[in-house]
Amino acid sequence: MPQLRIATAQVNTRVGDLTGNADLIVEWTRKAAEQGAHLVVFPEMALTGYPVEDLALRESFTAASKRTLAELAGRLADAGCGSQAVYVGYQDADEVGPRNAAAVLYEGKIVATQFKHHLPNYGVFDERRYYKPGHTLDIIQLHGVEIGMVICEDLWQDGGPITALGQAGVDLVISPNASPYEKNKDDQRLPLVARRAAEAGAPLVYLNLIGGQDELVFDGDSIVVSAEGQVLTRAPQFVEHLTVLDMSFPGGSARAEGQFGGFTVRRVSLSDSPVPAYEPLPLPPVAEPLPEEAEVWFALVTGLRDYVHKNGFRSVTFGMSGGIDSAVVAALAADALGGASVYGISMPSAYSSSHSKDDAADLARRIGAHYSVQPIGAMVDAFVSQLGLTGLAEENVQARCRGVTLMGLSNQHGHLVLATGNKTELAVGYSTIYGDAVGGFAPIKDVPKTLVWQLARWRNAEAEKLGEVPPIPENSISKPPSAELRPGQLDSDSLPDYELLDDILDDYVEGDKGYADLLAQGFSAEVIDKVLRMVDLAEYKRRQYPPGTKISVKGFGRDRRLPITNGWREGH
Repeated sequence: MPQLRIATAQVNTRVGDLTGNADLIVEWTRKAAEQGAHLVVFPEMALTGYPVEDLALRESFTAASKRTLAELAGRLADAGCGSQAVYVGYQDADEVGPRNAAAVLYEGKIVATQFKHHLPNYGVFDERRYYKPGHTLDIIQLHGVEIGMVICEDLWQDGGPITALGQAGVDLVISPNASPYEKNKDDQRLPLVARRAAEAGAPLVYLNLIGGQDELVFDGDSIVVSAEGQVLTRAPQFVEHLTVLDMSFPGGSARAEGQFGGFTVRRVSLSDSPVPAYEPLPLPPVAEPLPEEAEVWFALVTGLRDYVHKNGFRSVTFGMSGGIDSAVVAALAADALGGASVYGISMPSAYSSSHSKDDAADLARRIGAHYSVQPIGAMVDAFVSQLGLTGLAEENVQARCRGVTLMGLSNQHGHLVLATGNKTELAVGYSTIYGDAVGGFAPIKDVPKTLVWQLARWRNAEAEKLGEVPPIPENSISKPPSAELRPGQLDSDSLPDYELLDDILDDYVEGDKGYADLLAQGFSAEVIDKVLRMVDLAEYKRRQYPPGTKISVKGFGRDRRLPITNGWREGH
């Protein structure tokens, strides 16, 4: 019965950094080789990073990807890893254009390649677009084990390459992925992986990327299942991780080449002799999926940390107002970067309450952040008096003075400015463009207001469990939210209750429900009219908002994009 020791390298790559990613692949392959692995698998497009978006259009990028892949094969052999078969995702091209591809590197050479869809026919993972029939599927034979491969979306296609591999006969299926995180996506993956393993009649290795890339964050959660769908091991979420697993294969199944379901199957023999029998390692542990709040928190921390570090920043700054949004952003930044890299700025105006300033200072002490006070009263007075501003114009100039202050300090000291707005506010346009909307990154851009409170309570509870000081002052959680742009102002003066508002937005934004649908849900016509009008009129603000970590099916900017000039209105 052939045996094989398989290593899956759940790693964090950087788009476009071919040299750095190649170094990462060599490093992790060496770790796997030290543990006796025969086969090492990396995530989808690990060499180029993912998604490459319009980098795929540059012939120079494709040529560099192919050149680096060939060099990588030699580097692995020079590093003493030539006897390991290493699956590496990269960008290639054919006569039609650039291709999402994967290769097997062995003994210093590229011994097999497999192309998938053409790039860039969409930005990122989309289960509606599949690997089309007519492509070639390579099955490699390694130490007597027949190994087939499918790439990412191939898993979503009924009757696709998985079925073809099963008909041709394989002992093992490898599936490198770059599947972005979304809330509750974990619930879909395992049943799908188990079902595809059964269709192939073979164990399946599902390996996913981790790390942040612009708005996207990848959670890992790599899984190996038996042919019957039983979980053999599962990697933790949001951390780089090497899983080493021994597997035995019965052998004796069909070994055919040719056409299967419209796919051309060919076989590449690397070594047909089984490795001498050995004592297998104990099964690696099965990591439990994180609870919902923890999962979202780690997604936001990962997205923020990687955006900051991968773009060359060392520190962040933002308005520390004492409110719940800036408090949650501060706690996320401290977890992602360390308190010493967080610079909170209090910018009181004539309408700022004493408790807001006290809460901001308390927050900074709790997380070990830098804290300074920059009053904006004189700046506001200069604009108001010279321009004769009143009402909304006077309110907004306060936010814009704060934005200018933050950007000035960013220019002076090199901090990345964080925008602290949440998804609910962004949906209804409850923000000041060029004011509180300024910044280079928006950590909670895709987090509804009610979830912001939920995360704050969860993070404080986790700190208490560990005997630590809760990072977020209780007063920031419990007090009524306010922008403090006029005397006694509360968010509730302009917006429905946040619980009600988030319920409507969930249906309208996430679910694309219309007016009649919302009315049938039991919402009042008056509230529906108000909320939908606010959402529809705020598209121009959302277009100009900074990028932020996507955690939902429809994150603003990447997944939901309506015309700014738009005469359509939901109505009676």
